[in-house]
Amino acid sequence: MRSILVLVLALAACQKASSKLDNMSNTGSGMPTAPGSGSSGVAAPSDNAIDLDSKDILARTETAKQVDVKHVLIGWKDLPAARDPKAQARDNAAAAKLAKEVLEQLKANPDKIDDLIKQYGEDPGMQSGNPYTVKADTPFVPEFKNLALRLKEKEAGIVKTQFGYHVIERVPPAPPDPLESKDILARQPNTGHVWIHHMLIGWKDTPQHLGGDAGTRTKADADKRAKEALDKLNNKEDPQKVLKEYSEEPGAKDKPQMPAEIGADTPILDEFKNLALRLNVGEAGMTKTPFGWLLMLRVNEPPPDPLESADIMKREPVTQKAKVKHILLGWNDVHGDQDEAGKKRTRAEVEKLVKDTVAKLKGGAKIEPLMKSLSADPGSAKDGTAYDVAPDSQFVTPFKNLALRLKPMEVGVVKSEYGLHIMQRVE
Repeated sequence: MRSILVLVLALAACQKASSKLDNMSNTGSGMPTAPGSGSSGVAAPSDNAIDLDSKDILARTETAKQVDVKHVLIGWKDLPAARDPKAQARDNAAAAKLAKEVLEQLKANPDKIDDLIKQYGEDPGMQSGNPYTVKADTPFVPEFKNLALRLKEKEAGIVKTQFGYHVIERVPPAPPDPLESKDILARQPNTGHVWIHHMLIGWKDTPQHLGGDAGTRTKADADKRAKEALDKLNNKEDPQKVLKEYSEEPGAKDKPQMPAEIGADTPILDEFKNLALRLNVGEAGMTKTPFGWLLMLRVNEPPPDPLESADIMKREPVTQKAKVKHILLGWNDVHGDQDEAGKKRTRAEVEKLVKDTVAKLKGGAKIEPLMKSLSADPGSAKDGTAYDVAPDSQFVTPFKNLALRLKPMEVGVVKSEYGLHIMQRVE
C-alpha cells in the first residue's frame, strides 16, 4: 500500500521513508536533505560562491516554532545541483548580482514575492504560489531552515546552499480553506491512540500533487469530489468502497485498507495527525495538505490478528531501547508495494509460513538466513540488518510496540499495514 502513511512513516516497511514529504526535490529545488544524512548531509556550495548570507538575521538567537516562507532560487552554471536553463545561462557573479537585486526589491515591497518568483525563481515547487511551511524538524537543508526560522513576517534575507542563492521571505500564514473541518480541528486532541481510514484527493496546483487525474484537475473539481466522498463516509457507506472509488493514493484501489494507528508521538505529517486525533469514532473529516485534500474516518480499534503475540503485547514495555531483526511477510490482502511474493500468497499460506518460521526461531535457528530468503523488507532482508528502536523512533506503531516489549532473544509476531512482522530482539 503506497499510502500517505507509507510516504511518511515507512522505510523498508517500517522506518521513515525518503518520500515526497521528506524530499521536496521531487517537485522543488531539492532543498531537503535525505533522511539520515544529518545536518551536515549536503554538499558544500561551489568554492567560487560569493558570501551573500544575511549574517545579521542568522545571528539571531530567537527562532520561530513554525513559519511560512516563499523564496526565489537563483543558481549558476558551475553548480552541479543547478539544472534550470536560467541558471545554466549565467555565471556566479551574475547570480550574486541578481540575488542582491531581488532582495532589494523585496525590502522595498514585500508583496512582490510572487512576481519575482515567476520572473526569476528556479524552484518549480514555488510556481504553485503556495508557501513552504518550515519547522525545526522539517527535512530541509539546514542553511535554508536556519534563515527561514529567524525571519520576521514580511522580512527577507539571503542564504546560499548547494542549489544556489535563496532569497527567502517569511509570509503570513494562509487562512484555512472554507471546506476544512474547522469544528473538528478546533477540539482538544485525544491523548491516546486512534485508528483511521484515510484517502487523498488532489489537484494540479498542489505543491506535491499525486499525478494521474490529480495532475490535470482544478481545485474546484477536487473540492466537489472531496465533498462527495466525505458525505458518503459520514453517511456510513462502506469505507472500503468509498476509498476504492475516490482515493488517489497509489495502490489504494488494489486491496482493502487496514486502519492506521495514530498517536501524538506518531512521526507523520502534522495535518494528518491534527485531524486524526480530534475525530470521534464513526466520524469523518477533511483537511488540506501539500498533497491535496486528506479525508479520514475514525474507526474502532481492530481486533488483534490471531497470529500476533497477544501475551507479549499485553506487557508494559520492558526496555526503552531495543535492537531487533524482523521478517516481513505479506499476503494478498495486506502487503507492501515491493512484496511480490506477498501479493500472490493466500492467508492460509501466510499463517502456515509464520507458524513454521516462529517454530524454527524458537528452536534455535538463526534469523539472518530466514530474513534473506523470506522477508519482504528491502532495507534489512538481504544483509540481516538490525533496527534500533526507542519510544521516539520513527517506526510504525505496531512494530515499535512489539520491539519494546520483547525480552532479549525473544521472538514475537505483530501485524502492521505492511503485513506480519516476525521479530527477534537481538540486544
